[in-house]
Amino acid sequence: MHFISMILTKEDIIMPNTDTASGLHKQAAADHQEAAKIHLKAAECHDKNKLSDAKDSSKSAMGCCNKAHKSTEAACKKSAQ
Repeated sequence: MHFISMILTKEDIIMPNTDTASGLHKQAAADHQEAAKIHLKAAECHDKNKLSDAKDSSKSAMGCCNKAHKSTEAACKKSAQ
C-alpha cells in the first residue's frame, strides 16, 4: 500500500481548501485514495479467504467510491468554469 501514500501529503488530505479548484481536486484525490485503501483491504481479505471481512470491506469501498465520484464531479465542474 506504499504507492497510495505517495500521492498526497497528510496536510493535503486533512485540510484541502474546497473553495478552490485545486482544493476540490485534492479532496477528490484523497477520497479516491481512501477507496483504494479499502479495495486493497478487501483484496487482502479475499487472499486470506476471509470472505465475510472481504464482503464488509467491499461495501465500505463502494461507499467511498460513491463519495469520491461526487468529489471528482465537483472538482471537474469547478475547473470547467
